[in-house]
Amino acid sequence: MRLSVVIPALNAEGELPATLASLEEGGHAIAEVVVSDGGSSDRTREVAEAFGCRVSVGSRGRGAQLRRGAGLATGDWLLFLHADTHLEAGWSAAAARFAIHAGDNGAAAFAFALDDDAPAARRLESAVRWRVRLLALPYGDQGLLISRAFYDRLGGYADFPLMEDVDLARRIGRRQLTILPVRAVTSAARYRRDGYLRRMARNALCLALYLGGASPARIARLYG
Repeated sequence: MRLSVVIPALNAEGELPATLASLEEGGHAIAEVVVSDGGSSDRTREVAEAFGCRVSVGSRGRGAQLRRGAGLATGDWLLFLHADTHLEAGWSAAAARFAIHAGDNGAAAFAFALDDDAPAARRLESAVRWRVRLLALPYGDQGLLISRAFYDRLGGYADFPLMEDVDLARRIGRRQLTILPVRAVTSAARYRRDGYLRRMARNALCLALYLGGASPARIARLYG
């Protein structure tokens, strides 16, 4: 497969190098890495260019950035990955096996993990596993691997400021979504800063509001 990696970024100069370094095991299978920047005021673009990425600069908003990056991508498979999330060793082999098995009719996410040894991080990881198992709703910090053809048939990411990942996961559907046995490790900085319980409660409220019909724009104002 020819894989295009799409990374939405905003002031991510500190986290982006580890994310990009984790992709190197993909070797020649990676056609390109597209960093879709939302107007960073730090060295995010310079870091991306130093790694040989294509850089697109445009309006801020995760849905818009993901959609813009996908529009530039040329690969027949797409891997969407957050700028503060790195993939553990073995991801490329797992992705290749999935692509062969799924063809153009499936999508996959990775197992959620945090770079924190605190017990609260393990509890959150367990809660995410249950959410994915019960609701089939992986978030963007688990990455998303999907064929270009399937992505286009689904209409791609919506131009939402938030909940764009949940929206697309619901359109993919439980039967066509696989969780790969490799971890996507996300920075726990925001949880440590805001407090695990507070941030987990806020995330759960946002999901409940969205599933209850609230608009992503209203939820984004709450989320901050």
